[in-house]
Amino acid sequence: MAQSGGMENPRNQPLTALQERVLPHLRQAGYSPEAAEALLSLDAEHFLYVRRVMKGDVPQSLMDELDAGLEATQFHAISAIMRIRNGYGRPAPEEPTVGLLAEEMCLDPSRASRIAADLVERGLITRAASQCDGRRSILVPTEAAQNLMGAFLAAKWKRTLKVFADWEEADIIAFARLFSRYSEGMRQHYPVRGKPAAES
Repeated sequence: MAQSGGMENPRNQPLTALQERVLPHLRQAGYSPEAAEALLSLDAEHFLYVRRVMKGDVPQSLMDELDAGLEATQFHAISAIMRIRNGYGRPAPEEPTVGLLAEEMCLDPSRASRIAADLVERGLITRAASQCDGRRSILVPTEAAQNLMGAFLAAKWKRTLKVFADWEEADIIAFARLFSRYSEGMRQHYPVRGKPAAES
């Protein structure tokens, strides 16, 4: 392992000043130099991945490929409405409202309302009366939105399979297992607002 004023990560990039400040904490926690280096590399890659997600690079690239004429935020809204309807990542399915859309996307309700109005104009969602409370308006994806999501998933998996094309099946299985374990740990120690973090 190269050492020139500090460890280098597997990409042969010198550690940043902030990473150098973290090293003593990792060593104090009992991690070997190799494990500490791996953790810092993982943290850096995770940051870049989350940054791409937040910028909407993946959906925007696919929206461009599909010539959908949508920005990433608009696609995220359609996806959020479908998640709410199906209960994906939520306690249970619910009728999507502007309020729930704002909550799911971490947006101000007024911003969520403007996005919803734009999607209505584009024919991708409609407003309907709630089955639970006829006075409440809910957001319903149209057939065009369902078709768009189907095309998005097909294009996404076509690219994703290329990512893993040269991976051994055993590596894919191990990666899925380890990533699930990592994700569960993140849920426990970085819980949603209002819930306590797990005891160490």
